[in-house]
Amino acid sequence: MVVRQLQGLLESTYDVPIAQDVAHFLLTDRSALPAECRANAADEQLLVAEDQEGVTLGLFLDPAVLARLAAANPHDALHGGNLGDYWTALEGVSHFVYLAWNAGHDRPVSLLELELQAEVDKYVCSLQLLRAQDPTRFPGELHRVLFECARVSPALAGDRAGLYRRANHYAARFCRHLGRLLRPVGAQAQAAARAELRRFYRLTSAMKLRHIECLA
Repeated sequence: MVVRQLQGLLESTYDVPIAQDVAHFLLTDRSALPAECRANAADEQLLVAEDQEGVTLGLFLDPAVLARLAAANPHDALHGGNLGDYWTALEGVSHFVYLAWNAGHDRPVSLLELELQAEVDKYVCSLQLLRAQDPTRFPGELHRVLFECARVSPALAGDRAGLYRRANHYAARFCRHLGRLLRPVGAQAQAAARAELRRFYRLTSAMKLRHIECLA
């Protein structure tokens, strides 16, 4: 299943193994969602419920998205035809992994932090797949497509549109920095990029923003 492949890619990239299998939390029936979630037409939604016993998660992905990814698995070949669906599924799995890992370490997570990390994950995971397909070429256009061409849907974002734009802005700055680290070929360059990614993943929300603001 594609969602399991995505979870494995994120866990290995950031060295954040979690005990939960995202496939066990996957929801595909929109009619079974809570009323406030059914009203949202988004193809991906992370459901979070917190009580005295802990946090309960559920990840909704539209079954049409999963069907298209099963027919054209991006881990076999990532291209323009499956890129949008790949980012939709990846965003949901990114939210799931990040919340589960932080919950396991008793760390709170802000919505801005969640969205920022998801944007970074889209860039990093897509870059890994594209370079695996063609190790001789660095996909420099990826940053432009993901960040410069991105548009926030007012209908789906509602009063969070500003937050999504802020997350995109900070992620764009950080990923431009990552691109400079990841462009060189060689074990030393890849090790430096991996160390930066893993350190960033573990920073708090405020520390992430400060780190990005200090980048050249």
